[in-house]
Amino acid sequence: MKTTFKISALVLAFAGFALGAKAQTTSTTTTKTSSTGPNGVVLSIGADAGIPTGNLNNTYNWNIGGSVQADIPVLPHQLFVTVNAGYNSIQGKKNIDGTGLDATNIQLLPVKAGLKYFPVSHFYVQGEAGAAFALNKSDVGFDKSAAFLYAPQIGYQFPLGGKSYLDAGVRWEGTTKFNSAIDDSKVNFFGLRVAYAFDTK
Repeated sequence: MKTTFKISALVLAFAGFALGAKAQTTSTTTTKTSSTGPNGVVLSIGADAGIPTGNLNNTYNWNIGGSVQADIPVLPHQLFVTVNAGYNSIQGKKNIDGTGLDATNIQLLPVKAGLKYFPVSHFYVQGEAGAAFALNKSDVGFDKSAAFLYAPQIGYQFPLGGKSYLDAGVRWEGTTKFNSAIDDSKVNFFGLRVAYAFDTK
């Protein structure tokens, strides 16, 4: 878990450093910013997949889901506020360690908001936080319906022509405990999101 927090801190620190550096050079790079990122509100719909980390990996194989996202410009081409909602199904292992027991899939509804920043053309760093709602908490032994989640991410928007993009991002997503008495009730994973996105402006 210490390694996970180090990775999260490193990504967020890089985002902060890049934002600070960009703010200091905005006046001298005005002619270059027009190609760094989209100009208007960007809407996207994507497929999500991931691999559980830590102790969760002992009983779960992978996760699959989908999400919709809106990127709202604060500084056009550079800085956006993101709003994201989706669905994740964490797939349980069968016959865990030869016991004959199967892990019940964890079904989550994550809702997140954050910032997305383009330090260079098409490449972005993103940090989001929010809540993950357990849709089948009693089936998986949770005593909480929701947990705090956070998700640092890096990604790239591949132009498809016109105002359309293929948005591919890699993130680490983690939650606090879904069961107050069980440390292993955190749902952490490395994830990939591949989405079709379009600029509305």
